[in-house]
Amino acid sequence: MNTSQASRDSDKSVATDESPSVMQHARVHEGWSFPLGATWDGLGVNFALFSAHATRVELCLFDETGEWELARVELPEYTDEVWHGYLPDARPGQLYGYRVHGPYAPEEGHRFNPNKLLLDPYAKQIVGDLKWDEALFGYTIGHPDGDLSFDERDSAPFMPRCRVIDPAFTWGRSRGVQLPWDHTILYETHVRGYTMRHPSVPEALRGTFAGLMVNDVVDYIRSLGVSSVELLPIHAFVDDQHLLEQGLRNYWGYNTLGFFAPTRAISRVKVSMNSRNW
Repeated sequence: MNTSQASRDSDKSVATDESPSVMQHARVHEGWSFPLGATWDGLGVNFALFSAHATRVELCLFDETGEWELARVELPEYTDEVWHGYLPDARPGQLYGYRVHGPYAPEEGHRFNPNKLLLDPYAKQIVGDLKWDEALFGYTIGHPDGDLSFDERDSAPFMPRCRVIDPAFTWGRSRGVQLPWDHTILYETHVRGYTMRHPSVPEALRGTFAGLMVNDVVDYIRSLGVSSVELLPIHAFVDDQHLLEQGLRNYWGYNTLGFFAPTRAISRVKVSMNSRNW
């Protein structure tokens, strides 16, 4: 395998016999090992995934609903323990996941199982919900060998998907506040908890990031002498199975799915609002 920095020069085509005809082939070039994750450069998408012990990595591409797997593309290059490939035909909005091949030796700490669809740990957006099912586990629950067993069921029907994003954003005149630490006063808050009952937050913005940007909220926090707001977990997280069984949800968010993807629950806005409220 190539251990030097790869380029895009070669062009490989990967087909899946069971895929719908619209995506039977996906062109893939070598791409780059950095940055990790799925990176849109305006022409295509580079995929890079770290694994020091994997023997093969398959990129699974899904249709816009996330239900149909359209193609599996084997990442062609391995550089500095990073598997990578560049898809010139991929675009923002593409849903994807990984299947990673390698040793299954739990006693040595290796639990590679390509029957299980994996999320990209560097995904910038995660869509869909995790549906608790025994097929999610790499071992067979209830097997005589316990967690040393190997489960062959496909976990994809129960897994959320990663989505490629376009990171471009026009900041205009907005600039980060450059304050020395000895002048910094942090205010820690929970986005949903703070905005759900605040009387000045419009109903459509309650429980969302946008709710924190309402003028009265900002003015109040500033009146306290606060210089910076620190938010309790806002990244994608999962609702624990035992909570769902009791009709409850994970309020605090301390069960992370992806540290680089904001949770959808507080990213949504029910209706478009006048810009003065943002």
